[in-house]
Order: sequence, then C-alpha cells, then structure tokens
Amino acid sequence: MRFQDKTVIVTGAAGGIGAAICARFGREGAQVIVTDVNAEGAEATVQALRSEGLRARAFASDISTREGCVALIENVTATEGRIDVLCNNAGINRRGALLSLSPEDWRLSFAVNLDAMFHLCQAALPQMIAQGGAAIVNTASQWGLYPAPNHIAYNVTKAAVASFTQNLARDYAPQKIRVNAVCPGEIHTPMLEAGVKRSGRTIADLDALVPFGRIGKPEEVAALVAFLASDEAAFMCGSLVEITGAQAVA
Repeated sequence: MRFQDKTVIVTGAAGGIGAAICARFGREGAQVIVTDVNAEGAEATVQALRSEGLRARAFASDISTREGCVALIENVTATEGRIDVLCNNAGINRRGALLSLSPEDWRLSFAVNLDAMFHLCQAALPQMIAQGGAAIVNTASQWGLYPAPNHIAYNVTKAAVASFTQNLARDYAPQKIRVNAVCPGEIHTPMLEAGVKRSGRTIADLDALVPFGRIGKPEEVAALVAFLASDEAAFMCGSLVEITGAQAVA
C-alpha cells in the first residue's frame, strides 16, 4: 500500500501496459485517474479495477492536443486537490523507414509520444511544486536508446522522451519533483500482437530472441513504474531504466 490516499494519473490506460499500471497503483491504495482518447477503453479499465474494490475513475481526453492535456490536469487538480504521480504512458507506433512515412505519421508520433508530455508536465508542475513534490514516470523504450530498423518515427520520439526525462529531472529536482523513465523491450501487448500478425511471425518467435526465454509482461513494466514512483526510489531522479530480459535490439 505504498500509494494509500495518493492520486495517480495514467495516460494511455485503455489497455496493455497502461491498464496494468493502473491495476498496480490501484492495488497499492491509489486513487487512479484512467486517461485515454478511447473513452470506452478507459471506462473498461475503470470497471475492471472497481470489480476488485479499487478506486478509479475515467477521464477521456485527446492528449495529442494542448487543450486535452490542460483539461485533464485542471480536472484532477480541481477534484482531487493534488497530483502525486503522473505516468506519461500514452504512445503510438507508426512503423516504417523515412520514405514510407507520411507527414501525418511523423506529426502524430511527436504529438502523442512527446508533445503530450510537454503539455501535461507544464500544466501539472505548478501543483506538484506547491504541494511539496511528486513523481513523474515516463514510458520511453529500449528502441529510443538503441534504434530498431524501420521504426524511425517511434525511435526518434522515444529518444526524445529519454532526453526530456533527464532534462526535466535536472531542472526540477530542487523542488523535489522526481522524474524517471522506463525503457521496455518487447512486451506482450495488443500493439505488439498487431505488429507480429503483420510480420507473419509468432509470439514464440519473439520469445526465442530473448535471452531470458520470453518477452515481457505488462505487469512487469507496471511493477517497475510503481517502484520508480514510490518512496523506495527516493534518490532516483533522471534515470532511464531498461526492462528487456537482456535482449539486444535486432
């Protein structure tokens, strides 16, 4: 119960890693604000948490826009009175090398994967500073550190997330704002399954590439996110933590 009576915002929470993060925080006592552009998906995550007796509510918002980000933070500040943890987890993956991408693919990748973090953090920081501190955990990627082929938009935005994390941490550590990022490798999510189907491979094929013997689970990333947000990680600030099963990027 490390997050008893604390307020946690999770973006991209309609499924996959985001839903697992919500469940982890909810089971540790948090009031979880489940955010996604997919209103039905966000509500489904909330209902799953409430079925366990956990505290959660949905807020559907398009965080690819500044207006959507500000609306989310204003709503949480007004209703909950504080923001203890912000998990910037929302992300999209527009696959392809440069010549196969449209300008819209590139623009939307930055809007969701990076610009949303800028707008959300800019809106949330005044409240976080006023209350004496908070934790921000961003979802970057192993591919942002070691680029995979044919994913330039995703790789570049996730590399920017890593840099954003370290810069934000350096600037606001004096105000006790801890900012860290998780950098997952291959994790068994709906996004990954869709990519596997397109490639003609199977999950077993991916498992065979991981020295640990299998790809990761959303719950394992959620456990790392919760640790980084907790007081157990009180001196961690500006860290980029890989969770890959020792897999190198192929």
